[in-house]
Amino acid sequence: MTNNKNYVTVSALAAYVGNEVTLSGWVWQLRSSGKILFLVIRDGTGQCQAVLEKTPEKTLLFDTLEHIGQESAIEITGNVRAEPRAPGGYELALGDGKLLHQAVDYPITPKEHGIEFLLKLRHLWLRSPRQTAIMRIRDTLIFAIREFFHNRGFTLVDTPIFAPSPGEGTQTLFEVDYFGEPMYLAQTGQLYLESAAMALRKVYCFGPTFRAEKSKTRRHLTEFWMVEPEVAFIDLNGLLELTEDFICYIVGQVLDKHRSDLEFLGRDVAKLENIRKPFVRLTYTEAVEILHGSRAEELLKNEQAQSEKKIAELETELAKAENEQTKATKSWQKDKLAAAIIQMRDQLADLREQVKNIPQHLELAKGFTWGKDLGGSDETIISKLHDRPVFVTHYPRMAKAFYMRQDRTNDRVVENFDLLAPEGVGEIIGGSAREEDLDRLLKRMQEDQLPVEPYQWYLDLRRYGSVPHGGFGLGIERTLGWLSGLKHIREAIAFPRMMGKVYP
Repeated sequence: MTNNKNYVTVSALAAYVGNEVTLSGWVWQLRSSGKILFLVIRDGTGQCQAVLEKTPEKTLLFDTLEHIGQESAIEITGNVRAEPRAPGGYELALGDGKLLHQAVDYPITPKEHGIEFLLKLRHLWLRSPRQTAIMRIRDTLIFAIREFFHNRGFTLVDTPIFAPSPGEGTQTLFEVDYFGEPMYLAQTGQLYLESAAMALRKVYCFGPTFRAEKSKTRRHLTEFWMVEPEVAFIDLNGLLELTEDFICYIVGQVLDKHRSDLEFLGRDVAKLENIRKPFVRLTYTEAVEILHGSRAEELLKNEQAQSEKKIAELETELAKAENEQTKATKSWQKDKLAAAIIQMRDQLADLREQVKNIPQHLELAKGFTWGKDLGGSDETIISKLHDRPVFVTHYPRMAKAFYMRQDRTNDRVVENFDLLAPEGVGEIIGGSAREEDLDRLLKRMQEDQLPVEPYQWYLDLRRYGSVPHGGFGLGIERTLGWLSGLKHIREAIAFPRMMGKVYP
């Protein structure tokens, strides 16, 4: 690239109205009438429409650009002008251009594609406007998380990915061969963070986490990213207050920097603007009473009626679109109708699955017994009944991990919490005060039939200067899915890992 050209990015065009600039990027869309060419270029920072008229002096340029394929790499030069109807609000009056690389038969066309097809081409799907918007929001979310803890005086501590013993249930571990010895991919950095908190008071770790749950729900990945703060000299109420501040901060940062991205994704930003303190606080026992009560039943029956009505409307629309498709004569009309048909079929499949599951969810709610952990459908019901995040605290002791602090006024429960995001999203954070009493911790490990020897280093934290402490873990993908309004968290990470899904 030569120095006499004014190279800029699409995101900076507002500062160059009336000036000549050069953009380099990839062709997203191209449309030509034979006399005027409209070309949309993407450069990783945004999209810009370029317009070229076929004049005698620009015939060669026009003919060159008219036949380049989607995702071809190009460099274009032209004058910037404001155009509210164009992507991003600005466009280029094209003066010159150069093909850098011709892409032929790009497999993802502007029409709609099914999710399985797109996942197989995830390395290319990432280029689409929807996916780049999600990735931008993810970047801001992660930066905001680090900023929050940095500003609060937390120290980042990197914890091991190879762990010799489980931090959670052994049934969700990935076992690997570590030079002839069994080792596990980390489910959590928490146990190591507890030792770091005894040294640095306020710490956090941030890294990949692995769970071997054989689940294919919209909430599950086998590899995801989690941030885990741990604090010495804190109780359960202090943890809840820290969590409220944390969530309000990251939601505010995403809203401040990505309102247009959220609106492009179809997110109702007003619901995010409602995220403010105080959050709803329920005990586990109160949550069980909600599941058994009339509010839960009324919610599910209303949802069923609304879904059945929507199904009937979509079936009518689908039949109409399919009929129009058979009569369409132009390719662009067929492509547009094909995209709409795929979208309607996907919506119908989701709605039919919801209607099918509602009676089961109602039965599970009515039959929920005290002592069980809350399931995904239970969390969905509770979170849909509130317009703000919901803390559910004091779960049954035997339903939770061995390290959670036993409530000193009720030995049946522990001092823990789950934070449920509203709108049916469910759990995005789990946390607790940690058991600081050595004898109580040993007794609980005995109840869970955990071997003591691998945990001797962890028990040392209770032998040498034990203090009240606690922390929590937040899953990035679930949180991003909630903020962005995603139906499935597979879009919340660049290359999702799920059961049966490890490529690309």
